[in-house]
Amino acid sequence: MRKLSIGHKLYISIMSVFLVFAVAFIVFQQQREKQFKIDTLELRLQMFNARMADFLADEPFSEHRVDSFLRKSTNGGMRITLVRPDGKVMYDNVKKDYEHFANHRNRDEIRLSLAKGKASVVDRRSKTLHQPFFYSATYYPQQHLVIRSALPYNNDLALQLKADQHYIWVSLIGLMMLTLIIYRFVSRLDKNISNLKTFASRADHNESLDTDDLLTFPDDELGEIAERIIKIYTRLKNTKKQQDILKKELTQNIAHELKTPVASIQGYVETILNNPRITEDDKHTFLQRCYAQTERLSALLADISMLNRMDDGAQMMENERVDINELIATIEAEITQQLAQHDMRFECSLPDGMYVMGVRSLLYSVFRNLADNAIAYAGAHTTITLTAERVGEDFCFVFADNGVGVSYEHLPRIFERFYRIDKGRSRKLGGTGLGLAIVKNAVLHHGGNIQVMANDPTGLKFVFTLGAST
Repeated sequence: MRKLSIGHKLYISIMSVFLVFAVAFIVFQQQREKQFKIDTLELRLQMFNARMADFLADEPFSEHRVDSFLRKSTNGGMRITLVRPDGKVMYDNVKKDYEHFANHRNRDEIRLSLAKGKASVVDRRSKTLHQPFFYSATYYPQQHLVIRSALPYNNDLALQLKADQHYIWVSLIGLMMLTLIIYRFVSRLDKNISNLKTFASRADHNESLDTDDLLTFPDDELGEIAERIIKIYTRLKNTKKQQDILKKELTQNIAHELKTPVASIQGYVETILNNPRITEDDKHTFLQRCYAQTERLSALLADISMLNRMDDGAQMMENERVDINELIATIEAEITQQLAQHDMRFECSLPDGMYVMGVRSLLYSVFRNLADNAIAYAGAHTTITLTAERVGEDFCFVFADNGVGVSYEHLPRIFERFYRIDKGRSRKLGGTGLGLAIVKNAVLHHGGNIQVMANDPTGLKFVFTLGAST
C-alpha cells in the first residue's frame, strides 16, 4: 500500500475540516431560515389573533357577526377557533357541530398558550378535521378566551416554509473553488517537499544532484526556499571540494618545502658520519649548513602554525588596543642589522596616536613580513617607506619600496600560499613562501583589505586598511 505524502495528508485534513464546517453551516442555515419563516408566519397569525380579540371586545359575542368578520378579513383558507380556558370550543369557522367537539384543553397549542400566553405548533394533525394544520394560539385572560388561528399544512404551505436552496448551491460552488485553490497550494507544497526529500536522499548517498526534478521549483515562496536550500548545499559541497583540493595542494606544497631542508640536513649528516677522516673545518661548515636548514624549517613551521591559527581559531585570539607607532618602532629596531647588510633605508612617516583594536601578534606579522619581504627581494641600495592616513573609521597604510619590483603577471597570485616568482632564489634567501599569505589573512581578520601594485617608477607597493580604535 502506497504511503500518503505529507501534502496529501495535509490536503485531506484541511478538506475534512472544511467539509464538516460546510455541512454544519448548511444544516444550521437551513434550520435558521426555516425557523425564520415559521416565526414570520406565526407573527402574522398572532397579529390576526390580536385583531380578532379587538373585534370581540367591542360587542357581545355573536357567531353570525364573527362569520361576517372572517369572510371580510380572511381568504377563506384560514381556520379560526375560539376556546374557553376549560377547553370547551365556543366557535369554529369550519365545523359548527360544537356538541361533538372534543375538549381542546390538552391540544398542544392551547395548553402552551394558557401557560405562556401564546404558542404555535407546526404540522399537527387535527383530530377534528383529520388533516394537518399550522396552529397559532393566543390566550387573552381579560376575555377568558383562547383565540386559535390555523392554516392547512398542505404542499403550498410546506413549500412556503421550506428553506431557500440557493445558498446551498452558492456554498457548494464556494467549497469547490476552495478545494481547487487548496489543492493547487498543497500540490506545490507536496512537489517542493518531494524534491527536498529526493535531494536529501541523494545527498545522503552522495549521488548527483544535477537532475531535472531538482532544477525546477514552483514559482512561489516555498519553491524559492527549497531552491535556495539546494543551492546552498551545492555551493557548500563545491566549497568543500575546493577546500579538499586546496588542502591536498597545501599538503603537497608543505611536503615539498620540507623535503629540501630535510634532504640537505640528511646529506650533511651522512657525509659527516660516513667520513671519519673529515676535517674539523669541513665538519664545522656542514654543521653550519645543517643549522641554517633547521632555521629554515623552524621558520616554515612557525608560518604554517600561524596560518592554521588564523584559519581555525583566529576568532578566539584576544583583541587589545595596539599602538602601531610602538609596534613599528620595535620592528625597525629588529631589522636594523639586516637593513645595514643590504645598504637599505627604512623611512617611516606615521601620524601620532595610531591605535588599532586587534590581535597584537597578527598585526606584528603584517608589518614584519612586509619588511622581511622587501629586504629579501627589493635589492641592495633601496629604500622602504611606510606611510599612513586616517580615512573615515580606518587607517590606510602604504608600504612600498623602490626595488626591482614584480612582473605584472605575478601580481594576482602574489598572496597565494607557497607561490614564488623565482623559486630557486626564494629558497636560497630562506623564504617560506607563506609570508604574504599571512599578511593578507591577518589584514582580512581585522576587517581590512589589501592590494598590491607596481610602485612608480620602480618597486612594489602594498596598500591596506586596518580599523582605527577610538
